[in-house]
Amino acid sequence: MGVSFLSTAPSLIPMAPQPSSTPRHSLQAGRIRCNRIECNGTDEDGFRRRDVLKCVGATLGMELLASSGPFVEMAAAADLIQLRQRSEFRSNVKGTLFTAIKGNPDIIPSLLTLALNDAMTYDKATKSGGPNGSIRFSSEISRPENKGLSAALNLLEESKKEIDSYSKGGPISFSDLIQYAAQSAVKSTFIASAVRKCGGNEEKGNLLYTAYGSNGQWGLFDKQFGRADTQEPDPEGRVPQWEKASVQEMKDKFTAVGFGPRQLAVMSAFLGPDQLASEALLATDPDVAPWVQKYQRSRETVSQTDYEVDLITTLTKLSCLGQQINYEAYSYPVQKVDFSKLKL
Repeated sequence: MGVSFLSTAPSLIPMAPQPSSTPRHSLQAGRIRCNRIECNGTDEDGFRRRDVLKCVGATLGMELLASSGPFVEMAAAADLIQLRQRSEFRSNVKGTLFTAIKGNPDIIPSLLTLALNDAMTYDKATKSGGPNGSIRFSSEISRPENKGLSAALNLLEESKKEIDSYSKGGPISFSDLIQYAAQSAVKSTFIASAVRKCGGNEEKGNLLYTAYGSNGQWGLFDKQFGRADTQEPDPEGRVPQWEKASVQEMKDKFTAVGFGPRQLAVMSAFLGPDQLASEALLATDPDVAPWVQKYQRSRETVSQTDYEVDLITTLTKLSCLGQQINYEAYSYPVQKVDFSKLKL
């Protein structure tokens, strides 16, 4: 026999004291019958009607909660199934993107800028724009600030066809695709750096990154999986032309979305095809220069910890500016097995 919730719950209302001089059967507060409750509301030592109703309601509520165990277990199981489905799909998406990028390493800078520019349309005042996939529209990708990014978008469109072909939970959104492509591109640069430090030995470089790299820092980024695509381009004039912008203009834009000099410095690889040229410009600003120097020193170390961790943190925040994440996206109903049709 199971233990009731009531056996472990404290009393919800104080029990009425019973004077020793008054027999138990002559309690003045009233009498309780199976089909009716009568209370004398003027007796301060007795139960009031609402106290009894509260007690009865609490009892029923606890018993219902206790009996709902199977439903709670079913809900928990459903959540675990969804988590597994999303995890498997996300892993497959990363594999597809990593393979596509490995075959086209020269396109990495464009993929990073594509993700940055899709996100930088975010407007804090109106809570509009952000990494919503709007850059996929021809009228937006053709804007001056997006010059040279069409090849990166084309690569992702081809990857999307492959991803959608094996997805069981619907097509992947462009907004997710673009940000996860940036993640794969960033990880590719981390691994490439580790390989260089191992004299070009790819196997040793991968071992180095596994042992000392920042792969375990992507947890929060990976949870933000389920962005919805907008159905129209974002307004013009929200994204600077990074290669023509002054450092002050860059700082102003980063400030507008909630970032500062530190985040601007760590995102230097996203600002154009030549990271060192971008950093040389950023280093002319007294607010940004210390951060540029910090990350350059970090990239010379074995682990690049400061640079990698700060870049992952910034990209994680950037990749969900203004977005509502659907944490059930890409999950799908599980086909039930009819055991009666199984032949044993």
